Amino acid sequence: MADSDGSNKYDNNNNDGSPSAVDVITYIGVPLAVLGVLPILYNTLATLAALSKIKRMLRHSKLTALTRSDVVNRVIEVELPRYAVTPWDRFNNRSEYWTVSPSPSSIPGGSWTTFNWRTNVIGLKSQRIEYADQLRQPQVDVILEELVCYLLDLGAVPDAHGWRLLRTTGLWTPVGCALMTSPDGKEKALTIAPLDGSDGHLSLAVNWSSAWTTRDYSHLPPYWVRLPPPEVTVTEEKGGGGGDVNPFGGEGSESMHKRSLDSTVQKGETNQRQPITCQISTEGIVTALSQEVQLQSSLQLDSLYIDHIRIRGRTKSDGVWFASAATAYGTTSQTILWNYRIPDDILTFARKETVPCGILVLLRIVDESATPEWATQYPDNGASLDLFTRRHREQREAMAAEAKLPPAQKAQAVRERMMKENQQRLDDMKDKMRLEQQRKDTRTMEAMQSPKWDTKLVADHCFAWLKQKDELPESLKMRQYGGQLLHRMVLEGVFSSKICRMLDLWKAWAENGGMRKSDLTAVQDDQATFIQAAVLLSLIKETSGALEGTLSMDLQECMRMWRNVRLG
Repeated sequence: MADSDGSNKYDNNNNDGSPSAVDVITYIGVPLAVLGVLPILYNTLATLAALSKIKRMLRHSKLTALTRSDVVNRVIEVELPRYAVTPWDRFNNRSEYWTVSPSPSSIPGGSWTTFNWRTNVIGLKSQRIEYADQLRQPQVDVILEELVCYLLDLGAVPDAHGWRLLRTTGLWTPVGCALMTSPDGKEKALTIAPLDGSDGHLSLAVNWSSAWTTRDYSHLPPYWVRLPPPEVTVTEEKGGGGGDVNPFGGEGSESMHKRSLDSTVQKGETNQRQPITCQISTEGIVTALSQEVQLQSSLQLDSLYIDHIRIRGRTKSDGVWFASAATAYGTTSQTILWNYRIPDDILTFARKETVPCGILVLLRIVDESATPEWATQYPDNGASLDLFTRRHREQREAMAAEAKLPPAQKAQAVRERMMKENQQRLDDMKDKMRLEQQRKDTRTMEAMQSPKWDTKLVADHCFAWLKQKDELPESLKMRQYGGQLLHRMVLEGVFSSKICRMLDLWKAWAENGGMRKSDLTAVQDDQATFIQAAVLLSLIKETSGALEGTLSMDLQECMRMWRNVRLG
C-alpha cells in the first residue's frame, strides 16, 4: 500500500510539468559549461594565431628568437638578442660597407638592420606581449661618432637645425627631429627615436636607400686629409750609368746592394711626387699612405714612416704640432667633421700678436715704410762734412807751418804730421764703428719692442717675400703651400724637427713676455724655417675662428656628450 502511494506521488511530480534534476543539468548546466570553456578556447586560438604571426615576422626579418606561450593567460614571451654594432671596413669589406641589407627588419625598433653591420651579442631582452603588433626589436648599441662617419661616408648631409637642437635640449629633443638627411635633402636619414627601452641613452632611428649612396671607396673618408706634393721646379736628370756587371757573379753582392739602394731612392722620389693621405685621430696621426691615384686598400696604410711625427707624451712636441697643423689644413668653414682637438694653448698662441714688426724689417721681409714708426732716426745734419772740413783745414795749416821750417826740421814735422793724421783717421774710424754699433744695438732693442703683428699678417708678408724671391710660383696659394710643407714633414724627419723647434721657440717667447736677443739670433740663423713655421701657424689661426658657432662645433659637442647611443 505504501509502495503504491510513493509510486503515485512520484508519477504526480513528473506529470505536473515541473523540470526534473536531469533536465536542469541537461538544458542549463551543459550550455553553461560550454560557455565557460569558450574563453579558454578563444585564448588558445588567439595566442596560437599571434604566436604564428610573430614567428612569421621573425622569420621574415631573419631573427633568431626564443618564444614561449601561455595559452590560458594569453601571454607570449619572446627573447631576442641585443647587439653592439660597428660598420664594416670600407676597403676590405666593400660589398657589406657600401650596400644596404637585402632583408631589413620590418619590426619596430629594427631600423638598424637597413645596413650591414659587424655585430656582437651583448645580452638578451625578454618581452611579454599579447598581440603581434606589440613586438619590438631590441635597439643596438653603437658609437655615435662611428654612425655619423658611416652616414657621411655614404653621402648623408647633416641637418644644422637638428644638431643645434640636440645640443641644446638633449633627451628632450622632439621625436622625429632630423639629424641627417638624404643627399638631396628631401628625406630623413637619421632621426630622434622614442626613448622606450633606451635606458636613458639617446635613441635614434635610421633610414636609407641604395639610391642615396653617392660616394664610394675612392673618396677620402672622414678624419682623413690629403696633403699635396711640392711642385717640381727643377728638372730632374736621371743618372746614366750603372757599371758593367760580371755575369759570373764577381760583383754579384755589390750590384745587388746597389740595386736595393737604387730602388729605395726611387721609392723615396716617387713618394715626393705623390699626394699623401693621413688619418688623424684623437691621438694625432695614425697612418700615412703615399697615394698614387685613389685610396684602394687599408692593408698597407702604414707604408710611410711616421714615428717622428707621432704624439709621444710631453717629451717632444713634434706630433702635436703636426696633428694641429694637419687638422687646420683639412678644416675649413665647410668641414663637417674633424677628430683631433687642437690644444687650447696652441690656439691661444696662434691668436696672439707675437712678432714685433721691427723684426721683420731687420730680416728684410718687410720694408720699414710699411710698418708703424718704431725706430729712432739719426739725421747726420752735416756732422761728417764738418769733420772732413776740420781735418782738411788742420792739414793745410800744418803744411803751411812746415813750409816755413828749415829742410831738416821740415822733414821731421812732415813725419809727425802724417803719424798724427793716421792716428786721427784710425780714431775717427773707431768712433764711427762704435757709434754704428751702438745705433745698431739700439735699433735691435727698438725692433724687439716695436708694435707686434698677428700670425696671419706675418705669414702674408713672409709668403709675399718668398714669391718676390722667385722661390714659389705666383699661382700658389698659402693654404696649398702649407699642405706641401706638411707633405715634406711626413717624408723628412730633419725638416719636420727644424720646423717644430722653431715653433717651440716662437711659442716660448710669446708666453714669456716677448722676444729676446737669443731668439732673434736663432731666427736670423734660420730665416727660411721661421717663414715656413709662420705659414703653418697661420693655418692654425684661421681654423681657430672658422668653426666657432658652426655645424661642426654642434656635431662635435653632441658626440662628446653622447658617445654611445641606441639605434633602433
